[in-house]
Amino acid sequence: MATFELTKEFLDQINQAIESSEKVYIEEVLQDLYPPDIASILYELSGERAHILFNHLDTEKGAEVLSNLDSDDLKRFIKEQFTIEEIAKYVNLFDSDDAVDLLNEQTIEVREKVIALLEDREQARFIIDLMHYPEDVAGGLMQKELVKVFEDQTVSECVEEIRDQAESVDKVYAVYVVDKEQKLKGIISLKDIVLARKNTKVSNLLDGDIVFVDTTKPGEEVAELMQRYDLEAIPVVNSLGRLMGRITIDDVVDFITEKAEEDFQVMSGLTGEAEEDDTVWKLAKSRLPWLVVGVVGSLLAATVIKGFESELARITALALFIPIMGSTGGNVGIQTSSLIVQSLAERSSLSLTLWQRLIKVLQVALINGVVIGSLAGAYVYFIGDPQLFWVVCLALLAVVLLSSFMGTITPLILDRFGINPAVASGPFITTANDLVGIGTYFMIAHLLLK
Repeated sequence: MATFELTKEFLDQINQAIESSEKVYIEEVLQDLYPPDIASILYELSGERAHILFNHLDTEKGAEVLSNLDSDDLKRFIKEQFTIEEIAKYVNLFDSDDAVDLLNEQTIEVREKVIALLEDREQARFIIDLMHYPEDVAGGLMQKELVKVFEDQTVSECVEEIRDQAESVDKVYAVYVVDKEQKLKGIISLKDIVLARKNTKVSNLLDGDIVFVDTTKPGEEVAELMQRYDLEAIPVVNSLGRLMGRITIDDVVDFITEKAEEDFQVMSGLTGEAEEDDTVWKLAKSRLPWLVVGVVGSLLAATVIKGFESELARITALALFIPIMGSTGGNVGIQTSSLIVQSLAERSSLSLTLWQRLIKVLQVALINGVVIGSLAGAYVYFIGDPQLFWVVCLALLAVVLLSSFMGTITPLILDRFGINPAVASGPFITTANDLVGIGTYFMIAHLLLK
């Protein structure tokens, strides 16, 4: 199948086909497309037309398409277009983790009705089990569907178990081995099962040296483990060591992508989750808080400048270098805090201590401050303002040092108090360092130009 490319011409044809009720044409088009491609088409259609198009899919493919929709779009699509019975029909075919993600976006009333209508009662039990866990820990990321066998079974019995259980499992990466108490004992690769003699005991084939996580493990740490050991799936156990489920690589990729988007929005000065197709009011509400912070910061900077009116009145050339002090402080602060936030996201026992971080950051800041201070000072000297040479040089050096210090300490403090340190890489640090830069500049000017 060729790679699908969504074009305006294609969308116009689909819209025309929907208006004209060209059932045969629509079904032929959808038959040749993968579920992610169909999901991309639904994004571009109005809710009613998207539902009409969706109804041309068989139940199994429809479930795959729904699982490819982003959570906000899925929540809106389900809420506006689906009945309780329709939701239950598709949830029956979802992996348990995807089913929980979908139901968590619905009201409690809808959730309970859907679970009551599920034909697959094992699926209903899986969903209820998973709903107890927060969505950002291993228990919230795992799916209950997996293939497991007992350690005292033979390879022949193991193969029969795989045949029975694999019907409800989309991807079988390996077979998990448990004892009579459901405690995880190890793992067997499909290759070992194929090559082993049928009377061989599973206990003789299992690999007991496996990586696993408990249900309360934070999602970021699960992702780091899977990346470090190049795992396609990782088993999840409870506090007693009993096998509860598994987390697959696609679930981890979705989790990492979602977290990265959240951090990017925080760093951009957006509060909450904002999408381009949200209402005007919701978009304005997501942007306003940090815009207000920025305005307040600018007003405070104006107040600082007002406090040095006498120096400005005496030497008007001081005003020329106000922008460079504010922008330099903001830029240095963002550079430094971004590196600190990145290091916090990649924690290890070998991470630098606070003092080691500060010393290293200040050494880098000293070199950068001397270089840009000298460049700016040389410019001041050559344009004929030698009295401001040392003011600009020392002010820029001081601004770089102070902004680097704030860019280092702020995310560490926020992280210590359980606040997302990515906040420190956004408008907060820029506004704070604008104030630091302008205040430092005028303070040094006041001291040197008495």
